[in-house]
Amino acid sequence: MSHILRPALATIAVLAISACASTSPTILKDGQQGLSIDCSGQAMSWDHCYKEAETDCPAGYQTIASEGVPRPAADAKLVDADLGNYQTRSLVVVCR
Repeated sequence: MSHILRPALATIAVLAISACASTSPTILKDGQQGLSIDCSGQAMSWDHCYKEAETDCPAGYQTIASEGVPRPAADAKLVDADLGNYQTRSLVVVCR
């Protein structure tokens, strides 16, 4: 493998592992300002969504909706994991 290719592959791997949730403002049906948080993908988890909500709403937040792969039960075995599939997770919150 060339000396140029190795650092590039290492950089790509780090970026894939250290993915961040994306947040965008949204207007709810009742006219309230909310936040739509997307933490989809294999390198993410529901914890990423909730941490992003805590960061964006330091005084607290109310969850309005969530959609995607359910959080696995605490006693779930690795066999129960949905490995190899792209996992979709999104959360809509309103800051307090």
